[in-house]
Amino acid sequence: MQNFMDLLFGPGGIERTINGIVWGIPAMILIMGTGIYLSIRCKFPQFLKFGHIMKNTAGKALKKTETKEGAVSPFNAMCTALAASIGTGNIAGVSGAIAIGGPGAVFWMWVSALLGMCTKFAEVTLAIRFRERNANGDWVGGPMYYIQNGLGKKWKWLACVFAAFGALASFGIGNLTQINTIASTINTAISNFVPTSEATQKTIAVIIGGIAAIIAFAVLIGGIKRIGDFCALLVPIMAVIYVVAALVVIILNITELPAALGAIFKGAFNPAAVAGGLAGVGIKTAITKGVGRGIFSNEAGLGSAPIAHAAADVDHPVKQGIYGVFEVFMDTIVVCTTTALVVLLGVGVQNIEYGNDIGANLTINGFMSVFGTKIPGVIVAICLTLFAFSTILTWALYGSRCLEYLFGSKVSKPYMVVFCIVMIFGAVSKIDIVWNVADTLNGLMALPNLVALLALSPVVIKLCKEYFDMVRQDKIDKK
Repeated sequence: MQNFMDLLFGPGGIERTINGIVWGIPAMILIMGTGIYLSIRCKFPQFLKFGHIMKNTAGKALKKTETKEGAVSPFNAMCTALAASIGTGNIAGVSGAIAIGGPGAVFWMWVSALLGMCTKFAEVTLAIRFRERNANGDWVGGPMYYIQNGLGKKWKWLACVFAAFGALASFGIGNLTQINTIASTINTAISNFVPTSEATQKTIAVIIGGIAAIIAFAVLIGGIKRIGDFCALLVPIMAVIYVVAALVVIILNITELPAALGAIFKGAFNPAAVAGGLAGVGIKTAITKGVGRGIFSNEAGLGSAPIAHAAADVDHPVKQGIYGVFEVFMDTIVVCTTTALVVLLGVGVQNIEYGNDIGANLTINGFMSVFGTKIPGVIVAICLTLFAFSTILTWALYGSRCLEYLFGSKVSKPYMVVFCIVMIFGAVSKIDIVWNVADTLNGLMALPNLVALLALSPVVIKLCKEYFDMVRQDKIDKK
């Protein structure tokens, strides 16, 4: 049995090999290449139309809008998708990328985000264009629907492949790993104030898993509208808490900002010139860690976010597509960058122990430069809990929609029950293998999605031109 497990999950096992492919350089080139191609063909809307995008996304965040039955507001749909992308990777993942790839990894993270903005724009636009009503009257969409309805019935097998990977991934990246992170982070924060035994920590984890499962079920059973309303409330709060705490660190270390920015740009092309600990790190590592973290964080190209955006009450696909641009901007350019600066300014470029991916601990050390030794653990615990819980809710929606596509709408409620029960076990499990499998499944979702994006790019280009022509002619509904 052990030999079989080693074959599947060992250092040279099948799972590690597949993971190396789906998150390797060829896959990154494909994702980045898709972003470059779409950006050129759509005439770089993420740059040239940025003012319009911000005005019609963030600028309408507080505007109350009435929505039709079976739909949510564009902002709520975006917050639901953002709830999944702003997660543990924004804290632990970014600091890990810096530790392995050096400060230059941040530059390549930015590059992946700037191109990913147009990829996410195309995904969301297609999700609206090819969505349909389900048996309950709700709008449903995403890669499985734009593959089937956009490419034709003969491509339904590819849509099913995406849906299968998405349903499986929801239990890994969207459930077990997230609730386990919540439980372990809270336990760590508590142990900073009160010594706790292993048995006590396990009890705390069970309680956390139970409470989280009850809250999650109460939200999920209310359907897309309740999920959207909850995420619209939670996402801004959690983002503000984290960004404000990070800004305190940045402002109080502001004199080090020029040096940190210099290290980011210099390290992007010559990592070894930044710090002695990076002597063995080449530009390839900086690029793969930065690009990989950017893609994993903002999910541009993976096909998950369009499932949430498809429920938006809009009268033109590009109206929601621009929310995809803002989503990537908020996730990577804002939240991931604040984490990077907390690490580089708080810990110091020369003081980082490069070569060891210590995850969230490096971010905590950055906060310690301002908040002392105990409070940072609480800040990170609160933020990670909010980030991870919001990810759980959205991935439950993703998994439900994927299973619904495969087996019909009657499977949704049983899935929600099982999903919440799994949370309790996830809180107390040792899930190192689950992290790796979750990464692999998440990456596998991208392959059928990217095929569809490239094949349907003429539709995106046509809709993009149509929309911005209507904007110039003042023919777009301003609601």
